Amino acid sequence: MKTVLLAGLALAVVAHPALAQDKRQTPRDAQIAEADAATARAPVEEQAFVSKGSVSIKGVAGKGGAIAYTATAGTLTIRDDNARPTGSIFYTAYTAEGANRPESRPVTFFYNGGPGSATIWLHMGSFGPVRVKTDKPVYVTPDQYAVTANPWSLLDKTDIVFIDAMGAGWSRPLGDKTAKDFNSVDQDADAFARAILRYVNKNNRWKSPKFLFGESYGTLRSGAVAAMLEDRGLSLHGVALLSTIMNYGVRQPGYDQNYQVLFPGYAATAWYHGTLPGTKPADLGAHLNEVRGFVSGPYAAALAKGSSITDAEKDAVARQMNGYTGLPIDFLKRANLRVDLQHFQTELLRTRGLSIGRLDTRYTLPPTDLNAASPDEDPAGTAITGAYVSAFHDYAVKTLGVKTELPYKLTAREPGWSWDWNHRPPRGGPQTTPNTAVDLAFTMRANPKLKVLFLNGYYDMATPFYGAEFDASHMLLPAELNRNIRFTYYESGHMIYLAESELAKMRGDVAAWYDEALK
Repeated sequence: MKTVLLAGLALAVVAHPALAQDKRQTPRDAQIAEADAATARAPVEEQAFVSKGSVSIKGVAGKGGAIAYTATAGTLTIRDDNARPTGSIFYTAYTAEGANRPESRPVTFFYNGGPGSATIWLHMGSFGPVRVKTDKPVYVTPDQYAVTANPWSLLDKTDIVFIDAMGAGWSRPLGDKTAKDFNSVDQDADAFARAILRYVNKNNRWKSPKFLFGESYGTLRSGAVAAMLEDRGLSLHGVALLSTIMNYGVRQPGYDQNYQVLFPGYAATAWYHGTLPGTKPADLGAHLNEVRGFVSGPYAAALAKGSSITDAEKDAVARQMNGYTGLPIDFLKRANLRVDLQHFQTELLRTRGLSIGRLDTRYTLPPTDLNAASPDEDPAGTAITGAYVSAFHDYAVKTLGVKTELPYKLTAREPGWSWDWNHRPPRGGPQTTPNTAVDLAFTMRANPKLKVLFLNGYYDMATPFYGAEFDASHMLLPAELNRNIRFTYYESGHMIYLAESELAKMRGDVAAWYDEALK
């Protein structure tokens, strides 16, 4: 006891100057210290909030297609090569239950893009056990907000893990790491690769067939992550790419390829809105095959000539473009046959007093200025954000049981945010503008059983379907590996799952793809 008392006295003596200093603190200093002490921080120790549920899936035999599952919302602590914690990654996993559940059941890792986006969109809209109710391309008003059981879930085919990017959702850096340590093509991909490996290790899923499912920038990420995982000893069965952008190089100013990438999407949009000058073709798919021929032939040849094109040639190509879009011939000629996306968004329906969306060109919005050269905002984004955010917060707390004082961030992008676009692929020199189709091609050559599925919305102008076709064809794979690539198309936009009829079709296509990949 004496020893303890002496130690206490010693501590008291040593602490006395600090106590005196505390007395000299101003009220503002005290408030700052109190706020710092109360600041919520991501946990180093992994957390898990576990709940149970069941979902009935259409077309699944037995007990009305009901699949019982365990939902785990929690964190994965990723570490550097010295085992030092670098980040806390938030995830939500849905794993099917059942006494006969095989250890080798597939598991799929889902994530959105951005870069820097949370995975709220895929989580609450695509193939999980619940979805936000959407269908038509109109604004979802607060009185229409609803979360329903998802009859198009993929839980009968695979366990599902939704992962938030670093700095988004409830994912945060740890220790001395900051957002800048993850805000790059390669560091972001590395964080996801480490999170996936951590989940596999923690849950003993090494024998499970493993898949990636990325959307938008998540498709670019998937190319890099697939190569990193292959290099670290984890081989994949499949990679699904929803609304693909793997090659940012073609988007640089001065490259005509991007105008070719955009044009088939312009034609699809014009078909949807009825702006074609002639009779509307009955079959959109067949119509777009014709447009593809024009783009790869006369249009590509005209753009390649640059300023050396003759007036007669320019006029002829402009008339063809007008036939596929309804855009005025003079407008097309003034643009030198190169129509920027923002100009297309404001010009196509200008006479109707409307601009159109970028993520989904079915959505429209009356502009503030009918003479504007760019839209006020993207109506496809604003139409559903409130519904998704409200639904997720309610679901996360009431159903998943998540408890945290951290704010859920839709995006990691904050004032001063920047992204390092440099990338080092597995082979070849460094890229200043990323093209991870190179990484995916490398992985497909290393793993000849790897299956790749491109899922494309005709009305997506953020990541146009013709761009995905270009990226895939320029991986220059041998014929036997090209047979591992499949393309599907839907009459929807960037978030194909917003249209329930197209989600149903996509569910069927993806389910069949899993069956093929697991043969």
